[in-house]
Amino acid sequence: MATSLFWLFSALAIFAAVMVVTSRLAIYSILWLVVLFFTISGHYILMNAQFLAIVNIIVYAGAIMVLFLFVVMLMNVNDPNDNKKSIGLAIFGGLATILFLLSILNIVFNAQHTTKEINDLATTSTGDIGLVQNLGMELFKNYVLPFEICGVLFLSAIIGAVTLGKR
Repeated sequence: MATSLFWLFSALAIFAAVMVVTSRLAIYSILWLVVLFFTISGHYILMNAQFLAIVNIIVYAGAIMVLFLFVVMLMNVNDPNDNKKSIGLAIFGGLATILFLLSILNIVFNAQHTTKEINDLATTSTGDIGLVQNLGMELFKNYVLPFEICGVLFLSAIIGAVTLGKR
């Protein structure tokens, strides 16, 4: 089941990444990027790192993508008269694509030699390292003082932003 979910998330992530690059309108690219972030969160859940999955959804798919959408809508980058493409840009894009494909082929062919080493490094004694409960226990047992100091710093930043915003 986990293997089939991994392949499903991987195929969807690759498709969404291609759609981000090939979409004509910037708003569609941003929406495909949100889909990509959700598939990455699915990979995090498969790796038993629920905290990273939730943070990825909240921070990237939530806050940053909303910011991107507002910037794109305010700047009106989807101007229909702006379709003039440079031949130099096309050559540079083709060269970058060829170099990227060569590096991917290098990684694929060298992966056969390093698979055993990576599997030896990736084995852990327990499978619950990324759980939120373990992160919370570590945070509130060993790092209470730095956690409280960060809380006070965030509170002072919020108070400063509200004070500056009221003027």
